[in-house]
Amino acid sequence: MSKSFSGSHTVTVTPFTEGGRAIDYAAWEKFLDWQMACGVPGIIVLGTTGEFLTMTDEEREQFVAHTVKYINGRITVWVGTMNAYTPNAVRYSKQAEDLGADGLMIIPPYYYTPTDDEIFNYYMAICDACDLPIMLYNNPFTSNVDMSAKLVGRLTKSFDQIRYIKEASQRIERIHDIIVESDGLMNVWAGQRVLESYKMGAKGYVNPYGNYIPRASVKFVEWAEQGRWDDVQAVQSVISKFDTIITQGHPLYGHQCYSKALAAAAGYPVGDVRAPITTFESLGKEGRERVARMVPLMEELEQIVDTIEDRSVAAE
Repeated sequence: MSKSFSGSHTVTVTPFTEGGRAIDYAAWEKFLDWQMACGVPGIIVLGTTGEFLTMTDEEREQFVAHTVKYINGRITVWVGTMNAYTPNAVRYSKQAEDLGADGLMIIPPYYYTPTDDEIFNYYMAICDACDLPIMLYNNPFTSNVDMSAKLVGRLTKSFDQIRYIKEASQRIERIHDIIVESDGLMNVWAGQRVLESYKMGAKGYVNPYGNYIPRASVKFVEWAEQGRWDDVQAVQSVISKFDTIITQGHPLYGHQCYSKALAAAAGYPVGDVRAPITTFESLGKEGRERVARMVPLMEELEQIVDTIEDRSVAAE
């Protein structure tokens, strides 16, 4: 694995036609063009934001195949291949490799609350079946599993493929602990709060905001890499306002339906979410009012980035 990955990679929505009946590939291609035009270095499909739990096996295969073919090597494509049943996770992972994905993002087996050894064996089975780089995904809020720094270190030192982790436990100190436990081998990617995460040693960002503010969220990660903390905070302070507005109305899974609504507001409609998640359409006036409060924040971020970029050019 000679290639390394860094920067802000959008963990994408999955676009659906009306009523969630099918994947909307025309909308998807326009969305991907937008991502690439904004300088996004990579995308992650079939993550939590991508509603992977609602996808059939046939849809998964077609979606990954279409995405890899359309991207055609222009940016990195990671694929979420997790499953609570180890053989399914292995099968999805091998399939993604065969279809040309660049890497895998894999949460541990969810729901069961597995032991460390069970988690270890799950990843070992995947590593035995394919050769792609693997990004661990630690999100105890959705998986009911919190992988300790010690376990992450054990996995990193045991398997050459495991060199990345999306750390979304909301415990910023965990970043340092993972780096120590992995003897510096693990590249920790932020799952939240870019400024604080990069100060602790993060090397990348799994970015849900890229679905509707790709340019600003790419730039503030670039600035974090450069240690331009004031510029990072200028963007992050506005991004935090999105979180406040969304979680006031729909605390846990609101980001899926609002990410899609905001992508549409930016000019890239991608349909609504699938059940059981609350659809944006069903939110009615409340949802429209929340989006109306967030659209000016999107515009504000564009102005902030323009100002900072102009200042940087003038200083050269």
